[in-house]
Amino acid sequence: MRALIFEVFGGPEVLRYAEIAEPRLELGTVIVRMQAIGLNFADIYRRRGNYHLTGQPPYILGYEGAGIVERVATDVTALQPGDRVAFADVPYANAELVQVPVERAIPLPSDITAEQAASVLLQGMTAHYLVNDSYAVQHGDEMLVHAAAGGVGQLLVQLGVSKGARVLGLTSSPAKREVARSAGADEVLLYDSDWVQSAIHWSQGVAGVRVAYDSVGSTLMDSFAAVQTKGHVVFYGMAGGDPALIDPRMLMDTSKTITGGDLWNHVTSRADRMHRAEALFAAIRSGALRLEEPKTFALADGIEAHRLLESRKSTGKILLIP
Repeated sequence: MRALIFEVFGGPEVLRYAEIAEPRLELGTVIVRMQAIGLNFADIYRRRGNYHLTGQPPYILGYEGAGIVERVATDVTALQPGDRVAFADVPYANAELVQVPVERAIPLPSDITAEQAASVLLQGMTAHYLVNDSYAVQHGDEMLVHAAAGGVGQLLVQLGVSKGARVLGLTSSPAKREVARSAGADEVLLYDSDWVQSAIHWSQGVAGVRVAYDSVGSTLMDSFAAVQTKGHVVFYGMAGGDPALIDPRMLMDTSKTITGGDLWNHVTSRADRMHRAEALFAAIRSGALRLEEPKTFALADGIEAHRLLESRKSTGKILLIP
């Protein structure tokens, strides 16, 4: 089979489309012929060597995608050849064929395409736990969403709106501000403005928003300044660098809270995956989630896809098509 591989860490140029051995069918697994593969920043970090990789090269990136079951192990009864499935946490997805553990295979309803599934599962499950578990958004809440034009950001905006929240987005450019507005944000501020004071003035009633979702990291103390007394900051990423150290006395004096977020602490069983996936599919059906048309690249053109994602000029999902 063909796969997108790399043997040394570095820039997009280290990627190579090559012929490698097919994955083995083992007990408890199925072999899926991929139709769409999600590209995520974690793939960039692993390619650069920032994230630990097990095993020996050649390495294969990718954890998210969708396709058709081609073979099933003898002990597998829940799936059969021809079934459509997707996943958000299976390694080596940048290939024509992927070995998928049954517990991580999410059956696809007939009205959800492979492209939709590969676009929404990883980022969508992240947004889902953030607004339901990290801080349960309530009707009437005011929420601040960092990087509101990004993949998770747009989904956070839409899920917040669907729960009846007022949503204030933050973006880095006027063009991205329009993307966040199109996603449903009530107002969008730019990072190069005095956005903390603007957020406080924008809020109604108590000074400051109820909750801030911060995926930037270096903005963490500003997020605290923008939330109201007894407000909440949900910290789930460091795209802009490491956050400053937090003085617990500040938390005590303001009765504010901080919650860390990582998807893999919230998706620990097949039941978790199914529950969140079904909620996302239902939101797509109802129109509560509107997915931006993904940008697609042939898997063989993975270098160009990585360059686009790394440039931070893209706003929607990037898919690799075998």
